[in-house]
Amino acid sequence: MIDKQSNDLVELVSRIKEGDTVAIGGFGGAGSPNVLIDALIKNEAANNLVIVTNNAGQKEEGIAALLKAGKVNKIVCSYPRMKDSWVFEELYRKGDIELELVPQGNMAERLRASGAGIGAFFTPTGFGTALAEGKETREIDGVNYVLEYPIRVDVALIKAAKADRYGNLVYKKTARNFGPVMAMAAETTIAEVSEVVEAGELDPECVVTPGIYVNFFIKV
Repeated sequence: MIDKQSNDLVELVSRIKEGDTVAIGGFGGAGSPNVLIDALIKNEAANNLVIVTNNAGQKEEGIAALLKAGKVNKIVCSYPRMKDSWVFEELYRKGDIELELVPQGNMAERLRASGAGIGAFFTPTGFGTALAEGKETREIDGVNYVLEYPIRVDVALIKAAKADRYGNLVYKKTARNFGPVMAMAAETTIAEVSEVVEAGELDPECVVTPGIYVNFFIKV
């Protein structure tokens, strides 16, 4: 019988190792898997991480707490300087963290491309800016494009509203954000959920992330 539910946070995050690329869901505070992030901070083996996320965190919570713990070598994100993002700013100014700035739509598509097995794709976003420096460009039907490559992910940490034992996930409104494409891109996907329902209780038409993309989940 397939049952992807776990009750052991420590065991779940122990799958994240030195130098891993970890995608973490969330848009501001919406959909941020803070329980999993807090457990990751306590994982002594997980250092020099590459974090793929929408923003660099606020105050000293969630992503910001992970950065403050000194576990992140590089962050790939769209909005590193939000209100109260002083942890990232201090680390960046001291040269203690590397930043790869990626437009939000490009990030979503690069993650989706990874999950879909697409080798690369052309996008007009970023053409003619510093974000396109050193990248291949091409004119197609009179429009200039930049070649972008998928973001390969070792582990994705995401948050959902409900799961059944197969790992099928549904989200609550904007908490959906990057979770679905991160689950597609990752070799291992771990979700924290608010509610667990019986198999067959979720309407298949409402399942956003099928269980085939989810390896483990934990109710928090």
